[in-house]
Amino acid sequence: MIAARAAGDFPVAVDTLIIGAGACGLVAALAAQEAGQEVLVIEADAVPAGSTALSAGLIPAAGTRCQAEAGIVDDATLFAADIQAKAKGENDPDLVAALAEGAGPVVDWLAARYGLAFSVVHDFDYPGHARRRMHGLPSRAGRELVDALRAAVEAQGVDIITGLRAETLFTEGDRITGIAARSADGTEELLGCTRLILACNGFGGNRDMVQQNMPDIAGALWFGHDGNRGEAVLWGAELGAGTRHLGAYQGHGNVAHPHGILISWAVITEGGVQVNAEGHRFWDESQGYSEAARHVLAQPGGVAWAIFDSRIAGIARQFEDFRNAEAQGAIKSAESIAELAQICDLPLAALERSLTTITPGTPDAFGRVFGPTPLAAPYCAVRVTGALFHTQGGLDVTPQGQVRKADGRLFPNLYAAGGAAVGVSGKGDSGYLSGNGLLSAVVLGRAAGMAG
Repeated sequence: MIAARAAGDFPVAVDTLIIGAGACGLVAALAAQEAGQEVLVIEADAVPAGSTALSAGLIPAAGTRCQAEAGIVDDATLFAADIQAKAKGENDPDLVAALAEGAGPVVDWLAARYGLAFSVVHDFDYPGHARRRMHGLPSRAGRELVDALRAAVEAQGVDIITGLRAETLFTEGDRITGIAARSADGTEELLGCTRLILACNGFGGNRDMVQQNMPDIAGALWFGHDGNRGEAVLWGAELGAGTRHLGAYQGHGNVAHPHGILISWAVITEGGVQVNAEGHRFWDESQGYSEAARHVLAQPGGVAWAIFDSRIAGIARQFEDFRNAEAQGAIKSAESIAELAQICDLPLAALERSLTTITPGTPDAFGRVFGPTPLAAPYCAVRVTGALFHTQGGLDVTPQGQVRKADGRLFPNLYAAGGAAVGVSGKGDSGYLSGNGLLSAVVLGRAAGMAG
C-alpha cells in the first residue's frame, strides 16, 4: 500500500533503509555504510536467508584476482557479450555493461575487505559463458554466502531487524519518506528514511502474479523463497513506476524429485543427458538449465532422469546440494546400462539407444555437440523435475539502481536491486545466463548502496 506522510513525522529515521536481507540487501548495506550513511536493514524472516540461501551462491564476474590466479583471461566486454548473446539482445545494453563491469570489482571488494573466500569453479563450464567466471565460497552453497555477508554487515555495526515485514510505503510528492512494517506479533513500526532501497526480490511466491505474467511455468514446483511475494512490483504499480520483462524467469530442470534437492547442471555439461520415462532423450541439454524446466515439464508425468557417470559425480560433489542428494538416496548407481534401466524402471532398448549413439564432436539430432569423454560405467541417475527458481523481471531502473517512473523520469530517492529490479535475462526463460540472479543482486546492490 502507498500512503501520504510527511518527512520527519516518524519516531525513528535513518539515512538509508533497506528492505530485504538476502545477498542484495546485505551488499547494499555494506556499500552504504562505507559511504558514511546511517543504515538499517529490515527482513521479514526470523533469520536472513532469502533466495540466496536456496542457490549455489555463485557470482559470475570477469577480470577478478581469482581468475588471474587461476590463469583465466577474461574481461567485462566478453562477459557483456555473453549476457546479450544468451538473451538474444533483449536486454538494456547500459544495464548489461554496468553489471558486467561491476561484477569483478564487487567480488574482489568482498574478498579483500570482508574476507569472503571466493574461488573460481574451474573444473567445468556453464552454458553460455565463454570463460570460467563463476565465483563461490568453499561449500558452493548460497547459505554460506548469505551467512558470510550477514556476519560482515553485523561486524560493521549495521543493524538488521528480522521478523519485520514492510507493508506500506509513505510518500510526500515524489519522495519516499518512510515505511510501515509489521512484526510477527502484529505490532506496527514506523520507520523514516532519506532514501529507500528495495532488495525484497521478485514475485515467484505470488502464484497469481506468476499465472498472470508467466503462465507456462505457473504449474511448476516453486523452488524459491516463499517471501518473494512481489511487493516491490505492486508498490511500484501504485507509485506509477515503470516495469520491464515481467515474463522473464529462471527455471531449473534438474531438481531431484521427490526429494526437492537442486542437482548441479555440471552433471549435464560434463557429458550427461536427460531421458524421459520412455528412455528417450528429448532436447539439446546444452542450452541451459533454465529452459530445461520447460522441456522436462513437457515430458510424461513432468519428470525425467538425468543420466551421468561416476567421473561426473566426482565433479558434482564439490556442491553441498549434490552431497545431500547422495546422502538421501536420490542418486542411483549401476554397473551397466541394463542394471540402470532396471533400477530406474526405464525401457532397456530405448535407454541403450540414448546412451550408446552419442558421437563426440558431431552434432546429434538435437544439435548438441558432446565433448571427447563418453559416458562409461559405473553409471549414475537421478529422477528430476522442472521448477521455478525466481523471477527476472521487475522495476525499471538505471544502472545505479534508481527506479524510473513509467514516463522515464526518476524517483528522487527510491532504488531497487536484485529480484526487485529488472534483470538481464531477456523476456522469458531462455535468456537466463548462469548466475544472472546473484549478478544483479550484488552489483546493483552495491551501486544502490553507494548512490546516496
